[in-house]
Amino acid sequence: MSVPAELQSNPTTGENKIPDTEGKKKRIYLNAFDMFSVSHLSPGQWKVSQSPLSLFIQHQHQETLTSCIFKRKGDQNATKRNLDYWINLAKLLDRGGFDMLFLADTYGGYDTYQGSLDECIRRGAQWPVLDPIIPISAMAAVTKNLTFGVTASTSFEPPFLLAKRLSTLDHLTKGRVAWNIVTSWKKGAFKAIGLDSPVEHDQRYAVADEYMDVVYKLWESSWSDDAIEEDVDNDTYANPDKVRQINHHGKFFNLETRHIVDPSPQRTPLLFQAGTSLAGSGFAAKHAEAVFVTGQSASALRPKVDNVRSLAKAQGRDPDSVKFFVTYVPIIGRTEDEAQAKYHEFRKHASVIGALVLFSGQTGVDASNIPLDDEVLTAEHSSSENKVQSELYNLLAGGADASGSTLRSVTEKVAIGVLAPVVVGSPTTVADTLQTFAEESGVDGFNLIHVTSPGSFGDVVEFLIPELRRRGVYPEPAEEDEQLTARERIYGPGQSRLRDDHPGSQFKYDAYQEE
Repeated sequence: MSVPAELQSNPTTGENKIPDTEGKKKRIYLNAFDMFSVSHLSPGQWKVSQSPLSLFIQHQHQETLTSCIFKRKGDQNATKRNLDYWINLAKLLDRGGFDMLFLADTYGGYDTYQGSLDECIRRGAQWPVLDPIIPISAMAAVTKNLTFGVTASTSFEPPFLLAKRLSTLDHLTKGRVAWNIVTSWKKGAFKAIGLDSPVEHDQRYAVADEYMDVVYKLWESSWSDDAIEEDVDNDTYANPDKVRQINHHGKFFNLETRHIVDPSPQRTPLLFQAGTSLAGSGFAAKHAEAVFVTGQSASALRPKVDNVRSLAKAQGRDPDSVKFFVTYVPIIGRTEDEAQAKYHEFRKHASVIGALVLFSGQTGVDASNIPLDDEVLTAEHSSSENKVQSELYNLLAGGADASGSTLRSVTEKVAIGVLAPVVVGSPTTVADTLQTFAEESGVDGFNLIHVTSPGSFGDVVEFLIPELRRRGVYPEPAEEDEQLTARERIYGPGQSRLRDDHPGSQFKYDAYQEE
């Protein structure tokens, strides 16, 4: 991808060391953040009738990309059940230079608002939600460099099944897969699998920690790299002596099996983790190669980033090898006035109730019970045990004038992007904002939330990425013969497998002997 040396996070070295980048420009990573639902984090935009869609198309006689603007019907979120949505989006992101399509997922609806799912369903507030893993194979077939982050929970299926599915996906994408590890928290999701209430928060992370040991054993320990022999004369495809049985007998999981899938390009997919509570931070420091965070301001987020890196160092890991991605909503126009015009148009279509449904579910604050001018963001208002603890912390920590806000002021904010910061402006303004936020918070990249899709992503492709490239903080288009795995996009060419300082590396076939 023609990544300058100063922008490579970790060129391959024998010691798997992150190079010293002091005084050099910080490479910024950009993920498109989406969900297999009619609304992700800006409910109501499916009602938009028309909006400009920015696309890049590649002419056969040119190696560079050419910008073209097409007029189409506006937001396409309501068409996601048609595979064309995902194929066209993947082509746009791949040709436009995005690092990853990061796909959120959920296993239950938001029922804190009014104590009911009705408004969640009525407003299309992350309902219905389809399985995001299924379209990835189709997207991989029409792309070359775009990577795919998929969310899957350690609470809802045996590790063997998830290991099989992600190994398969890693094969079919040629190593362009990342797993966003979540433990899940919604009461409705646990009831859907037969549990009356969610497993306690810290206990979920204890389960997840053992879950990781199991999948590491399956991915890293079961097969030798040379187990497939393809010996025609002796009618042997794979050597069973080089496919080890995993015998795991732990507190939460018991299995005796060989991994049913041969080693994929990465073996273990690139590991994302979402959540920076006390238990979540410890889990991230041990397992995550990239951490998905939220924060209303850089100053509120910085201590959380520094804490996880400090914990990672205590684990014997290079703290700079843990990358952080924060949610952000960019609304971009050619000029400041055009961007503001887009923002005001988006607000006309926003579903305020839908946004409050998401806000209530994530914070445990039932906004339907609070007068508009009451102070809303206090711990007393959050009576539900089922919530994203880090989201409530972000708000109570005083980021972006959050502490002591009234419901009326919160409503103004959550209609677009719910709990993520929003930047509205020209490419210069948005690039300045993202660079400043990255420097002040310590994050490495952004999960960019769309308002309309694919329009918002098209604006990033047309306006923001060229501006970041001009500044030397974003890589140029990939070379014709280059194709990196998800891990290589983070750590540099040649680093497809777990780094030597990652705890999962102790389970590699040649290193691990199970008792």
